[in-house]
Amino acid sequence: MNFKVVIPARFESTRFPGKLLSTINGQTIINHVINVAQRSGASEVIVATDDERIAQSVKNPECEVIMTSTNHQSGTDRIAEIVEKKNWDLEDVIVNLQGDEPFVPAELVTSVAEALAVTSSAAVSTICFPITERADLFDPNLVKVVIDHKNYALYFSRAPIPWSRDTFSAEKKALPVDYAALGHIGIYGYRVKFLIEYADLPHSLLENQEKLEQLRILQAGHKIITVLTHTPPAPGIDTPADLERARQLASTL
Repeated sequence: MNFKVVIPARFESTRFPGKLLSTINGQTIINHVINVAQRSGASEVIVATDDERIAQSVKNPECEVIMTSTNHQSGTDRIAEIVEKKNWDLEDVIVNLQGDEPFVPAELVTSVAEALAVTSSAAVSTICFPITERADLFDPNLVKVVIDHKNYALYFSRAPIPWSRDTFSAEKKALPVDYAALGHIGIYGYRVKFLIEYADLPHSLLENQEKLEQLRILQAGHKIITVLTHTPPAPGIDTPADLERARQLASTL
């Protein structure tokens, strides 16, 4: 299957500026992510950045680097700019792989692309996994998703959804039996034709409240198909503490 990976990579970050240039086992985070993208079988891998320092750090000659605007509000906006610059077919599948996710298995990237390719009614594809710990369910940094019987996303939230009235109202410690909580992994597949339309999607109050760009897509009436994995990757790197944990994890692999 033919698909492309675009890695949105900005230098500024509220909690950890310049994190993509930090190293794990002697290699920058952004170069680790490029390696993941290339192992996925993508026909093209592009880093979309707004900073020359990141551009200069890319050491892989098979990865293209394209400079983009500093004004984008999300990774999807940055990828939409790439689509404007490239002469890709409207039906081509593009995977958004975040630049701070060095531990994503390459097969998950492939799965996202495949799911969208075979689901013509979906505008976007993404990944979810079962939540088994109450602390994860109530952690606002872990986004939750509820899906329908055909695996289309119904809603994403930082809140614990679905809300188990009987269990959570009683403040019981364990999750309910057969509780269907799903965590979201922020890897997305899009078709080129959707990315062309993305900038013109209507303003989303839900996106503004939750700070989740995928809610703009749902509120505009588009479908997001989900792929379930039972082996979620290690968390991305948002803080210096995350970086130290990542280095410890990498030393054991």
